[in-house]
Amino acid sequence: MSSETKKTVSIGPSITVKDFAAKLSLPASRVISELMKNGILASINEKIDYETAAIIAEYLGFEAKKEKEPVVQKGGLKKRAGKLKPRPPVVAMLGHVDHGKTKLLDTIRRTNLVSKEAGGITQSIGAYQAKAKGKLITFLDTPGHEAFRAMRRRGTHLADIVVLVIAADDGIKPQTVEAIGYCQKSKIPIVVAINKIDKPEANPEKVKSQLAEYGIVLEERGGKTVSVEISAKTGQGIDNLLEMILLVADMADLRTDPACPAEGFVIESFLDSRKGPVATILIKNGTLKKGDFIRTETVIGRIRRLEDFQGNEIKEGYPSQPVIIIGLNKIPRAGDAFEVEKSIKTAKIKAAQLMKKEQVIRREEDILSISKKIEQKTIKAMIKKLNIILKTDGKGSLEAISEVLNAIKSEEVACEILKSGVGAISESDIKLAKMSKALVFGFNVKVIQRAAKLAKKEGVEIKLYDVIYELIKDIKEKLSELLEPEVIRTDLGKLKVIAIFKTGKAATEARQDMVIGATVISGKVKKGALLDVIRGKEKIGRGKVEELQMEKKIIAEVKEGQNAGIHFKGDVRVKLGDVLEAYEEIKKKRTL
Repeated sequence: MSSETKKTVSIGPSITVKDFAAKLSLPASRVISELMKNGILASINEKIDYETAAIIAEYLGFEAKKEKEPVVQKGGLKKRAGKLKPRPPVVAMLGHVDHGKTKLLDTIRRTNLVSKEAGGITQSIGAYQAKAKGKLITFLDTPGHEAFRAMRRRGTHLADIVVLVIAADDGIKPQTVEAIGYCQKSKIPIVVAINKIDKPEANPEKVKSQLAEYGIVLEERGGKTVSVEISAKTGQGIDNLLEMILLVADMADLRTDPACPAEGFVIESFLDSRKGPVATILIKNGTLKKGDFIRTETVIGRIRRLEDFQGNEIKEGYPSQPVIIIGLNKIPRAGDAFEVEKSIKTAKIKAAQLMKKEQVIRREEDILSISKKIEQKTIKAMIKKLNIILKTDGKGSLEAISEVLNAIKSEEVACEILKSGVGAISESDIKLAKMSKALVFGFNVKVIQRAAKLAKKEGVEIKLYDVIYELIKDIKEKLSELLEPEVIRTDLGKLKVIAIFKTGKAATEARQDMVIGATVISGKVKKGALLDVIRGKEKIGRGKVEELQMEKKIIAEVKEGQNAGIHFKGDVRVKLGDVLEAYEEIKKKRTL
């Protein structure tokens, strides 16, 4: 549907799925299904923000327009212009692996995060704050490796502005293109940071030309997108970049109501052996306080400790601030929305209601896809499976790895995740692996001592990683080992049977052992060559050259025009006048 014929729908900063479906005149189940396809699990009464709604509307054939009027908040209170106050911009760092996103943040914050990252790459979303010209900016450091597609989607979903980091010596790469696509669909403002201009091979003009090919026209070339040439290594252009971020934020006029109960999103979560469930969250609206009752769709709790991104204990968290919270009853899912409730009782009731609705939604999704699942059942039964058990340090890492593994495309092999979770590898993991002949993979986790002993005793393989793409590479190699090799046939020559000297005593209808005489009519024939037996114009069987003789001497090869005695073994009895087509087969290992 062209933009001219698309119906325009007006949407506020946030909207419930129910109201959104009503605006589109579509069943709520259709909207929920489309949200699920895009990695967002939202119940019928849950709010989604404008950017998400705009993307889903486009997929469903509509064009979204943002409302400028005040919108109704929780409890029926209206956000009045007088109560709204400016908030810091939330900025997501996006770009290809090794283009310098974390080094850029390192330079901005004057810390050394790069040295803390295994393999020199960022492997989860980190949230940090820095000051520029006396104003706070919140940064989301999102990983650039392909394994973190889901995390990068979440980064753009949470952010107000995207800084697209592109190395001047490398140009636009696959993850750069992907990031551009997310930004264009969500209509999020982009500031382009052309990094590594200190390198001799840097070519920023080439990068600018490449950007135009993907629909990003820079201001200096008559467009609307700001670009800054920088060096994260030397610090060149960093102050200018921060000024441009603040300028774009001022134009967006980011405001919120700090007086209302807090709401926002879970960025990352993990289980700490001493503290219990720990979550990093981003406050989008309101003020979060120590002692607040909090809930997501699946988790409730009372905040017993609140920390800033550096781990310092604080009493309150404000809009756009990333904070660490302790006091939840379980590990929340990365990307889930959170809200503050009046009491733990209210939090429990609402969480239970949402859980019930989520179960209904999942049942609806199962019904919608049941025919497809039945169709795929027979195909899946024929696929060779690599059974694995996956344990990671956090929900975000688990989500990212699982998404990549589930996306591996093959009609012959598949990765079956029998069990996945957050935390150390336990005895129960080893017992399941033994029973199901599975491999155990761990990312940034330890193995409980008893589990390690059991694994050694039972012969269960445990593989541990601190760099995620190495884990994925090894799993792909294991899957490749399950693939049937590619058989490459090379034709050698043709022979014509001119004599039958002997039919072996072991000859049966199923297996013939013969000595025959033949002349090579084209090409050549080698000892060990495979043979197709042709009678008339029809292939009637197969065989093999066990031995070649010429003038009672054993030889390795016979050429065109020569006669030879052949020890033939095959599945058919050869007759005078049959043509034997000789060939070789080489088995080549295949990879995914």
